[in-house]
Amino acid sequence: MTAVVTGRQPVLGMLLVGPVLAGARLGPRATAAVALWSIGLSAAIDMWSGEVPPLDAVCDGLVLIAGGAAAVYGAGRRVGREAELLRVVRQSQNAVLRPLALEVGGVSIISRHHPADRSGLSGDLYDLAHSPYGLRVVIGDVRGHGPEAALLCAATVSAFRDGAYTTPGLVDLATHLDTRISPELGPEDFVTVVLAEFVPGEVRLVNCGHPAPLRVGRRVEPLPPSRCSPPLGLHPVPSLQRARFGAGERLLLYTDGLSEARDANGTMFDLDKGVRRALCQPLLEESLDALVSLVTAHAGGPLQDDLALLICEPRAAAHADRPTGPRGSSGSSGPKGDIPALGT
Repeated sequence: MTAVVTGRQPVLGMLLVGPVLAGARLGPRATAAVALWSIGLSAAIDMWSGEVPPLDAVCDGLVLIAGGAAAVYGAGRRVGREAELLRVVRQSQNAVLRPLALEVGGVSIISRHHPADRSGLSGDLYDLAHSPYGLRVVIGDVRGHGPEAALLCAATVSAFRDGAYTTPGLVDLATHLDTRISPELGPEDFVTVVLAEFVPGEVRLVNCGHPAPLRVGRRVEPLPPSRCSPPLGLHPVPSLQRARFGAGERLLLYTDGLSEARDANGTMFDLDKGVRRALCQPLLEESLDALVSLVTAHAGGPLQDDLALLICEPRAAAHADRPTGPRGSSGSSGPKGDIPALGT
């Protein structure tokens, strides 16, 4: 009998592995099904061998029942914690990615967000602050997806809200964001951001590893930084750039879900004249609808990456008559291209 019992210990251990692994990955019902399967398999082995005393078989069954019950309980606790975490993260996400459609600081702004994850969680972020230094806007992209990325988005937006009203310089604001969120980042995490500050006739930008904004007027003009900087969390070296931004022009801020959207052949979305036509619709909301339709058609279906879009337009241009697209007297005035700041 001792030999039989000793020989059954490895089998009993193997039968317990299934419920334990199921409890760590699956829900309570699936875990219970695996536990019942293990109990049934144990009974079948005992009947087939015919060498296990009834008392030992009952003891083995009780051990499997206890182990299965513990696995089911653990699965229920884990699922409950994950559901609570998801609820909290979604609340944070809703605060971070609240829809924008307003006029503030002399600029009309509208936003659009399309998460790739079915849960609705996103690694993209945007926000604005009507600060003493002018209207400030941030758009960014956290590496990765899911709850962890959403929490990093919330941390970045929180840091922006704290610093936007008290930090005079836009470059200093970028440094503030990096200092605040770096302790929250893992070894391979980073956050790309563009900070924009609007003053009459001009937009000031700080870009840390993010796709360049597009200025749309008579043509589509990317506004890349004169000196590239790594993203937040990777020792950024932010620099200030200044660009004309007047009546009859629009500024598109976006995440790489737009510029890196691919078709069936792997060709990336082209920020060409089609984008200009989309962004020249009379209303900003119509422009966003047209742009989303354009990139979705290019991808041939739902987008595989998160997408966040912001369109900004000087308020004076919002009521201008633009039958063929944004343009105006200030569209041809002012300096050409970007003007590097005199210092950081």
